[in-house]
Amino acid sequence: MMYNLINELLSLVKTYENTATKPKDDLYSFQKWLSEQPAVNAALVKVEPEWSGKINGRSADSVINTALVHLYRYAKMHAKAAISESSFSTPDEFIYLINLVSHGAMSKTDLIKENVHDKPAGTLIIKRLLDKGFIEQKPSGVDKRSVIIAITEKGNDELNKCMDSIRLASAKVTGPLNNDEKIRLIAILKKLEDFHYEQNFEKI
Repeated sequence: MMYNLINELLSLVKTYENTATKPKDDLYSFQKWLSEQPAVNAALVKVEPEWSGKINGRSADSVINTALVHLYRYAKMHAKAAISESSFSTPDEFIYLINLVSHGAMSKTDLIKENVHDKPAGTLIIKRLLDKGFIEQKPSGVDKRSVIIAITEKGNDELNKCMDSIRLASAKVTGPLNNDEKIRLIAILKKLEDFHYEQNFEKI
């Protein structure tokens, strides 16, 4: 018998009984409590997971890249569904507006860079938003020869109409993660984003 494992489980059950708020005597409640414990989750992370092709030499890099591509596609499907009844043509349009709301007015170059698009693709998105009246171009207060992009009242109204659907779409992407897992994932993804931003933008 696996006595060490049984002893560890008994210890966890005692901790659950003594520390959980109104602990319930059922497996589901215990599993839920267990998934929310940072120390337990940290220990689980150290256990290397299995993945398809691992035995044949498939690398962790390959698995991570594939998972990120797949997650992007799932996120895009949810985002398309969220804007299906709005005036937005693509998810990129409302993401551009969200960036303007979050960061304020900015130059066309900075807005495109913020969304990690190349200039031709970003310029087309900005043109569509201008044509719809969702954004406007204003003279820069720093350099009168340049312009900045700002969201309009119409753009704000359209964004607000579908924000509940957009938030729901975002929640679906991270559906199975608890809050502790989300925070750890943010830290890992930010590390990756900062690395690639420095490689691709800060040296330009």
